[in-house]
Amino acid sequence: MRKEEKEVYWAELSKMAEANNRIEPELFAKYNVKRGLRNPDGSGVLVGLTSIGDVHGYVIDEGEASPVEGRLRYRGIDIRDLTNGFQAEKRFGFEETAFLLLFGKLPTQTELSHFQELLAERRELPEEFTENMILKAPSRDIMNKLARAVLACYSYDKNADDLSIPNILRQCTELIARFPAMVAYGYQAKQHYHHGSSLYIHKQRKDLSTAENFLSLIRPNKEFSTIEAETLDLALVLHAEHGGGNNSTFTVHVVSSTDTDTYSAIGAAVGSLKGPKHGGANHSVMEMMADIMGHVKNADKESKLKEYLRKIIRKEAFDKSGLIYGMGHAVYSLSDPRAILLKEKAAVLAKEKKREEEFYLYNQVEKLGKEVFEEEKGSKIICANVDFYSGFVYNMLKIPNDLHTPIFAIARIAGWSAHRIEELVSGGRIIRPAYKYVLPSNEYTPLAQRLNQS
Repeated sequence: MRKEEKEVYWAELSKMAEANNRIEPELFAKYNVKRGLRNPDGSGVLVGLTSIGDVHGYVIDEGEASPVEGRLRYRGIDIRDLTNGFQAEKRFGFEETAFLLLFGKLPTQTELSHFQELLAERRELPEEFTENMILKAPSRDIMNKLARAVLACYSYDKNADDLSIPNILRQCTELIARFPAMVAYGYQAKQHYHHGSSLYIHKQRKDLSTAENFLSLIRPNKEFSTIEAETLDLALVLHAEHGGGNNSTFTVHVVSSTDTDTYSAIGAAVGSLKGPKHGGANHSVMEMMADIMGHVKNADKESKLKEYLRKIIRKEAFDKSGLIYGMGHAVYSLSDPRAILLKEKAAVLAKEKKREEEFYLYNQVEKLGKEVFEEEKGSKIICANVDFYSGFVYNMLKIPNDLHTPIFAIARIAGWSAHRIEELVSGGRIIRPAYKYVLPSNEYTPLAQRLNQS
């Protein structure tokens, strides 16, 4: 076939594949299918139990979901109490949070010091790993590079398939320690090989926290301020865990339930997190805000901003999706505690970076977005979620857009690790939901008789 014929043929095959894989929406209702493992009211179908993270945004009263202020707890500890605790003592909190998630208790001073030392010692990637697994195959997307790096760790692990808890803990702590370098070096490789920038592969320092170490790895001069490191550390803590039902963590449970190796389970979670409906949402927020700034010249005029938000919801502006990105959540209704905490830090950072005007715009979009959404959609209540402010915070930290979702992974590997251990210890059965077959029976047709069949 000529090139033009191949293109036509492929277009026909694509249409056939799409048409023959489409299931009519009414069938889902007919068979009472919980699409996306969601109940009709939007709540998640209960498929498991967890003692790691608690996400709470509504209460069920006589079958009706009543919105309440959002709550997030790690191992029973409210996220605000946890963050207030280490911030009041002028400490970084991610390492303490990882310990809490993995072991189910807050560490003593001695336990925390030993754990910090262990993570620092395990930061170094295996010999020649950076050259062979990262630099020799640079990727345009850092999440794909991270997934490949995780899977490659299998080849460097002599006990890769050992499912004993001591071995799983070793593997998980190594991944928690190594994710920052895998991400940073993957980013540097992309900048060098795809964009012609200078290649910076900085040596890691054992005396730095996870947040400090990552900032030093992605910056040519390795420099960062205290508030920058504190802000990134807070973001890591807030993204470290979010219950067993979020897509990437549920992926860890599903894949781990097959008794596969740690690297396969975590690699699958990275692939899940990459999706724009999950970890990539803050990109859309940044693009939307840039669009708003380009069309609403005077955000002080609430009427102008409100009218433009109305156009976005009506699919008349921005990307015509009808979504105010960063607003709304599957569980949280009145508030997302992570967004509240990150917003408080963003206010401090915006003042230092002299970007208070942009911060004001975010505030206005959050406030007016709720109003417009309620006016347009009726009684549904929404709130700003953590993605609404995270992209702006990373931008103020001068962290490139390419690294926003990978930072999410650097944080969430702590929660994924805890959930993998929980599944191996308490799961016991392979996760296998049911799918109902809905086509009528068909007959096999000999090849010679299939002419002109579609």
